[in-house]
Amino acid sequence: MTRVQAEVESHYRSETVERIRGQGGVMRHGDTIIRLAKEFGFCYGVERAIDLAYAARKVFPDQRIALLGEIIHNPDVNAQITAMGIEHLAAHPTEADLADLTPDDVVIVPAFGAEVATVEAVKARGCQIVDTTCGDVMSVWKRVRQNAAEQVTSIIHGKAAHEETRATASRARGGDLQGQYLIVLDLAETDAVCEAIRQGCDKTVFLEHFQKAVSPGFDPDLHLQRVGVANQTTMLRSETEEIQKRIRAAIQDRDGGSSENFRYFDTICGATQERQDALFQLLDESLDLLLVVGGYNSSNTIHLVEIGEKKVPTWFIRNAECLHSKAEIRHFDIHSATETLSADWLSDKRPLTVGITAGASCPNNLIEDTIQRVLDLRGE
Repeated sequence: MTRVQAEVESHYRSETVERIRGQGGVMRHGDTIIRLAKEFGFCYGVERAIDLAYAARKVFPDQRIALLGEIIHNPDVNAQITAMGIEHLAAHPTEADLADLTPDDVVIVPAFGAEVATVEAVKARGCQIVDTTCGDVMSVWKRVRQNAAEQVTSIIHGKAAHEETRATASRARGGDLQGQYLIVLDLAETDAVCEAIRQGCDKTVFLEHFQKAVSPGFDPDLHLQRVGVANQTTMLRSETEEIQKRIRAAIQDRDGGSSENFRYFDTICGATQERQDALFQLLDESLDLLLVVGGYNSSNTIHLVEIGEKKVPTWFIRNAECLHSKAEIRHFDIHSATETLSADWLSDKRPLTVGITAGASCPNNLIEDTIQRVLDLRGE
């Protein structure tokens, strides 16, 4: 592991970022001030997943190694994994996707885990499994399994198509458990659930809306009697807390003030919360603009963008290559879910203060590249 960690550092470490952090997160170069969030970039779970993937390549140098989907949600890191000769399977593979796996092959489970059925199918092929699932994710699984064992429906705050949420939901049905789950994306969907709890609902309409977000055989009349709120670990904490408050209130309204049929566990990832808190602190500074660096499909990074754009012009970029010129930036619009070009993003103002943060799947070398590119464009 010592050799592995040295290799990982050679790919992703940044002396520049470490130096700025040592200066309190602030660097002034000419008339450009760079302010870094106190917490950003790789978390422990991501570092562990990457270390294990690198270690797998060293431990099994001559064997085929396949990864279920992406190791983390960062295209630059996943490209490096591919360059090491680790191939990518579908995140949610069909039987045909797994058909050519043999007992000589190694399969890596990514940091956000995999569905129970997928893991069992890989085991049935006789493959060696390297499981990099984050411990915070497995803590949520424990709660969901406990709910299922006690006939409590898990209401999961998350994105129904996200690998982590699908893996979490599957734990309600894994092994001998036949528990129920319902996935809600936001407060609007939560309010629809609350109305169903308080007053009942038209089952056909309800199930049509949540058709890809409920367990097989879900019946809102039966399965909203006893509920427990869990979450995808990378969601916005304030939203998860509001969701649990609204659902608790709905249960109390229905049950005459009693919350006996409601459960809630705080399962937001600590690293996710630290990065959100650090950004709120950074936004208290006088920033002219904010750059958020990371993979466009990274949930925790998207929530950083949501926080930032409420206070300051915010640009969500994959890496420094997105900064085409002072006049043009390529960035991801989280509202239309599309990459787009915008003009005149970088001001000639002097001095100019640029805030930078990144999601838990973004390595420091990409932050350094971004800082250097901003300075280059500013002529500094």
